[in-house]
Amino acid sequence: MSNKEELMNQIEGYCKELKLPATRQSCQEHIEEANRNNYSYEQFLHQLLQQENDLRRENSKKNRIRLAGFPTKRYLEDLEVDALPDDARKKLKLLSSLEFIKNGQNVILSGNAGTGKTSIAIGLGLKACMEGYKVLFVTVSRLVNQLKESRSAKILKSFENKFERYDLVIADELGYISFDKEGSELLFTHLSLRAGRKSTIITSNLSFERWDEIFKDPVMTAAMVDRLTHKSYVINMVGSSYRMKETRQWLEEQSL
Repeated sequence: MSNKEELMNQIEGYCKELKLPATRQSCQEHIEEANRNNYSYEQFLHQLLQQENDLRRENSKKNRIRLAGFPTKRYLEDLEVDALPDDARKKLKLLSSLEFIKNGQNVILSGNAGTGKTSIAIGLGLKACMEGYKVLFVTVSRLVNQLKESRSAKILKSFENKFERYDLVIADELGYISFDKEGSELLFTHLSLRAGRKSTIITSNLSFERWDEIFKDPVMTAAMVDRLTHKSYVINMVGSSYRMKETRQWLEEQSL
C-alpha cells in the first residue's frame, strides 16, 4: 500500500471516529478539485467544513420535523390561501414571520370544522422546525392521556420538564371530546406552565363561550381562557369548509 493510500485510509478513519459523514464521503473528490483549481489550504478547508455544516443543518431540520410528530407534512406554501376564512388570510403573513414564537405568544385558531385550522397550525409548525425551533404536535385528547399515564407512572415531573422545553406546542382539536376532572386539571396546569413564556397553538371547533363544555368547571374555564388569550393571536376560523373545497378540486382533477 502506498503512502497516499495509507494516508487516505487514516483520513477516512478519523472522519468515521469524529462523525464527519460528508467529509468522509467526498474528501477524495474535494482533494482532486483543489488540485485542479490550485485552491489554497484555507479554501480547501472552508469547502470541506461548509459541506459538513450544510449536511448537519439539513439533518437537524429533518430530525426536528420527525420528532415533532406531525400527522402530515403540509407546508404554508401548500395552503390555498384564497380558500381560508377572512381573518386567517389577513393574519397569515404576520404569523408566518414566527415572531409570536420569539415573543412567547399563543395562537388560537377557533371555528367550525374543515376551515383549515390544523393545516395552518402544521404549516407554522413545519416552518418553525426549519428555522431551528423545537416543536411538538399533539391532539388534546392524546396529551391528556399522556399526562394521566405520566401521573400514574409517577413520572409527571419529567413530562412537565420536557413539555416546557418545547419552543412551540401545537395542541390540536380542543373541544372534540370533554374530560373528567383529573384530565381538565392536568391540561389546565400544563398549558398554564407555558403561558407568557413559550408559545402554544390551539385549534378548536368551539368558541370561548363553550369551553366550559370541555372543562365542566366555569372557574377553570375562565382562568384557562384568560391565560391562553393574554397577548395572543385569536384567529376567527368560521367559514365555509376549506377541506370540502380541496375535495371538490381533487375530484375535478380526477375527472379530467
